[in-house]
Amino acid sequence: MKLSRRDFLDDAVCAAAAALASGGTRPARADEAAAPKARVGPGDKIRVAVIGVNGQGGAHLAEYLKNPDVDLVAVCDCDPAAYKKHLDKFKGLKTPPRYVQDVRKLLEDKAIDAVSIATPNHWHAVMAVWAMQAGKDVYVEKPCSHNVREGRVITQWARKLGRICQMGVQSRSMSGMRKTLDFVHSGKLGKVTVARAICYRSRPSIGTAGADAPIPEGLDFDLWCGPAPKVVPRRKRLHYDWHWVWETGNGDLGNQNPHELDKARWGLGKQDLPRRVVSLGGRLGYVDDGTVANSQLTFFEWDDALLISDVRGLPIKTPVTFGLKSGPFKGAANVWYGTEGYAVSPGYTSGIAFDYDGKELGRWSGGDYQAHFANFLKAVRSRNHKDLHLDIEDGHLSSALAHLGNASLRTGKVVPAGTHPAKLADDKRVAETLTSFGEHLKESGVDFKTTPLLLGAGLAIDPKTELSDSAEANKLFTREYRKGFELPEVQ
Repeated sequence: MKLSRRDFLDDAVCAAAAALASGGTRPARADEAAAPKARVGPGDKIRVAVIGVNGQGGAHLAEYLKNPDVDLVAVCDCDPAAYKKHLDKFKGLKTPPRYVQDVRKLLEDKAIDAVSIATPNHWHAVMAVWAMQAGKDVYVEKPCSHNVREGRVITQWARKLGRICQMGVQSRSMSGMRKTLDFVHSGKLGKVTVARAICYRSRPSIGTAGADAPIPEGLDFDLWCGPAPKVVPRRKRLHYDWHWVWETGNGDLGNQNPHELDKARWGLGKQDLPRRVVSLGGRLGYVDDGTVANSQLTFFEWDDALLISDVRGLPIKTPVTFGLKSGPFKGAANVWYGTEGYAVSPGYTSGIAFDYDGKELGRWSGGDYQAHFANFLKAVRSRNHKDLHLDIEDGHLSSALAHLGNASLRTGKVVPAGTHPAKLADDKRVAETLTSFGEHLKESGVDFKTTPLLLGAGLAIDPKTELSDSAEANKLFTREYRKGFELPEVQ
């Protein structure tokens, strides 16, 4: 039989993939799972599988289908109904992507070059590592991890195996956003030492079910749980509302705000974790089956910089401007403050800058969703992770910010309304954030006796070990993994 070069390289990784699928998830040695660095020839299409298509994965399908450089070969989801709702997208294709329910079976396929992961958060890291061990490159949605440790482990595997791994914060590849950040870094705002990451998205109560969530017909619940405990949650629906419980989600600090946390950190130029973290908030304004915070301020301090994360899940009634010319703020947004002026991004694709007298210094816009996927595919060909706009290490650092904030809040205590983190309250940007946040909660009619306010523990972070000074918080930097779904550690 005549074998092509590509077939020969595929055979070289087949044994590792098969061993992974059949032998469970023991921590593999990086050398035994290592795959050749170049699998896609200059004339070959990149063969992609999308995993998890009940939500954001639908957008992944659309972007890969429109890219002539891609052959979408498979769709994987533990719920067959999730695949079926996308069948119209595949009409007219000579070879529609096949459906695979079990990700372990999918990873046995040596013909797949890359996977694109859009599952619930608790699956991201384990699935990404399994895929890299099976010789595939990985695009993984934000947050790339469910806890701090997972992001570092994914990064270690990507480097050890020479795999390409990008996190899905699409604004990183938007031309308008990249130009905005170029300006922030240009020195024309002076020294930039403060950034805001804003998430004002109304998140209504998910209600109180009083019963187990209904399991969709045909769904493999064991696979849906994966690394998380195999316990049917008590809520009205299984899908999507996984965001609002700790076992599978990370709240909006770890759902929407990784986009804004990433841009904020990017603007500050920080390539390590902050030295100090404290969070304030709670699940305020309603009692339901959710357990994560819906309203949460988090303050991240480096020795020379401050990042303010501002998450508000209750409806915004009075416009919030923080006294800036570009406002009011809605949805997702960012602000970077320099000594001579500031820049504002009101979304994913644009930015505008002013000096403190109100003179406009520049504005930028442009970009589309496809750009971030195209950037990933470019690096799959080049085999250079430095070609990525959001390499997994950057993805880890930005995701970890959310996890640090949540760890602070979860190890905190109930406090009276109006309580502030004492060490930061004198900072101008912090003070105006605390005042605005308090007014917002008052206007929302929050009953703090029913839905208590929490002041998180102030955590000191060692950026080298990526651990805190709190043994209680450090327990939340990882998790207990269910047997058969452990996170493989690099040996």
